[in-house]
Amino acid sequence: MKPITTVSALFALICSSSAFAANLKIPMAFEYLALDGTQIETNHFTHKSDLSLTGGKHKIAIRYSDMYEDRFSESPNFVKSSPFIVTINVEQDANYELKPANKITDPEAYAKDPKVVISSNGNQVDYQVQQTDIQENSFISRLFNVGEQSPKVDVAAVAITGGKPVPQPVKPASEVETMTATSVAATAEAPSKASEQSPNQSAQMLQYWWQQADEKTRKEFMSWAIKQL
Repeated sequence: MKPITTVSALFALICSSSAFAANLKIPMAFEYLALDGTQIETNHFTHKSDLSLTGGKHKIAIRYSDMYEDRFSESPNFVKSSPFIVTINVEQDANYELKPANKITDPEAYAKDPKVVISSNGNQVDYQVQQTDIQENSFISRLFNVGEQSPKVDVAAVAITGGKPVPQPVKPASEVETMTATSVAATAEAPSKASEQSPNQSAQMLQYWWQQADEKTRKEFMSWAIKQL
């Protein structure tokens, strides 16, 4: 009977420990990046809204990330803020909820300076929010390697929440990535050698063909582009 009693006691202890864990909930338009120096793994198909926390002080990197429809072109636009760091003293059995400080009417403006409030059971709690200037390279910059590359957002978020210096930007490679000669020939009259194109020329050509494309083609391109990020 002793082994059964021991296993039962251990199971009860595990259940009671998880029952007293705190929880932080975020809306669909926000995403977790890092917790106390560790990257938070997320699923691209399932939004992670709840984060289990132990009692004590925690640093959590969160980012505003949303999609909205442009009122002029009716095309989907994607917006992401720089990460902001929430420092909070967690009570072990509390439930916390993070929300925008005000209703988001302009996603682009909000992404530049995201304001949030955190409450527990309807009551505001003691916390601090630190904005960062860590930015993700645009898709065009990644495609053509234009300009200096900023540190990866998730790497920088891990460093900040772990109390470490943010990695310095990496200098661009000497060779610029460009479209292949085949893709260039299929889409535009361009120089015979794609490698002869400067990054600016490549970006301008991409912008030109975006303007020439119809709505369906733009959406298909955006869908492909997002998968490359």
